[in-house]
Amino acid sequence: MRILLTGATGYVGGCLLDELERRGLTLRCLVRRPEKLAGRTSPGTEIVQGDAADPADLARACAGIDVAYWLVHSMEGGVDFERADRLAAERFAAAATAAGVKRIVYLGGLGADDDRLSAHLRSRHEVGAILRASGLDVIEFRASIIIGAGSFSFDLVRTLVERLPVMICPAWLATPTQPIAIADVVAYLAAAADLPPGGPRIFEIGGPDKVSYGAIMQEYARQRGLWRLMIPVPVLTPRLSGLWLKLVAPRYSKVGRKLIDGLKNPTVVTNDAARREFARVPRNLRTAIGEAIRSEDEAFADRHWTDREEAASRRYGGHAEGRRLVDHRHAVVSVAPERAFAAVERIGGANGWYACDWLWTLRGWIDRILGGPGMSRGRCDPSRLAAGGVLNCWRVEACEPPRRLRLAAEMKMPGRGWLEFEVVPRDGDVTIHQTAVFDPVGLGGLAYWYSIWPLHEVVFRRMLAGIVRAAVRG
Repeated sequence: MRILLTGATGYVGGCLLDELERRGLTLRCLVRRPEKLAGRTSPGTEIVQGDAADPADLARACAGIDVAYWLVHSMEGGVDFERADRLAAERFAAAATAAGVKRIVYLGGLGADDDRLSAHLRSRHEVGAILRASGLDVIEFRASIIIGAGSFSFDLVRTLVERLPVMICPAWLATPTQPIAIADVVAYLAAAADLPPGGPRIFEIGGPDKVSYGAIMQEYARQRGLWRLMIPVPVLTPRLSGLWLKLVAPRYSKVGRKLIDGLKNPTVVTNDAARREFARVPRNLRTAIGEAIRSEDEAFADRHWTDREEAASRRYGGHAEGRRLVDHRHAVVSVAPERAFAAVERIGGANGWYACDWLWTLRGWIDRILGGPGMSRGRCDPSRLAAGGVLNCWRVEACEPPRRLRLAAEMKMPGRGWLEFEVVPRDGDVTIHQTAVFDPVGLGGLAYWYSIWPLHEVVFRRMLAGIVRAAVRG
């Protein structure tokens, strides 16, 4: 079976890409910017550069394909996204028909057609109708909010809950919905390729819980250990909600405003065709949110800071990566990687912290007063560290000479913290990356981070400079 995947650089498309590759299928991805998939695909996956709205590019991508996934939308591309999605769907359907594609799989949105749908949901349904009108075997899935690390809807929920102890809640937060975990969405999409022929079909998919958007927020708050007060009001219209969103979460305001328009529409499953056809029991809301939180933790733990231009050029005082705040710095030094890492590995304990040791001592005293370990634990070996060992108020989470040292904070604070060092060889030199990461819990965690950020500017800058000097001295 030869598969075409569009939207592979998007959230759902990226997750589906991993699953299709895991199944060993012959896969082709149509993307505008192939560099976005650099290092993410297996050697057997074909990358075709092109625009999903260009007939010639679509014809080239559809050639020789059995099953094509259409996961393209234009909400971020401009104001008239409905027209853009309509034209792209028409051209894709024509290209697929001409190339002899046997099946199209499409992911749309839940909502009754007669329910005065928002522009977003109306467009999702219209695209499905255009694809079915092609006469091909079209499998359309309709889903509500998707719960997963990286999902726009889930990120928006997380941001609002983390930042707002008290929320003014418009009536649409009581609208019923049926959220579904990203793992279940991907499983449905992947299984659709193997369905026996049967003509165009629509499957409504959702988890077992029919809840309100407010309940989703409360469940996230519960799992994060946050207390949140929600005050319902009947007057916050979608327009005012968009302005409110722009104030508290400007990063999401452009697309979020369009999504909010659709929150007035109930998005629940009204038939059980998907359950009968696929014999699948999706995860409940609690499990889906728990998996999303753990997935973010695991992805961040595996992250390596490389010498890419965009990483190396940053110095964040409070740059957000998901719900985490990051302070990243780097320095280039002309020594061997082993020598640079040896300087990193000697940090802390009786060796000191290369800069501002009196501030570290003061922080240790404060931590002891709050019930934490403080700085008194020192280190077991003056020059070597090992995973699981202690280093003052830190625990060694990973030590991979001569490449990486990752420390997890055990001091008392409103969140979780890490300090990570990476040594990356490059053109006879090495780049030492120093990254402080903080996962704040609620507004108190944010206040803590930004209140100590001026100290970070001094301590972390001097610390990195001290490591460089130590590496040069050997």
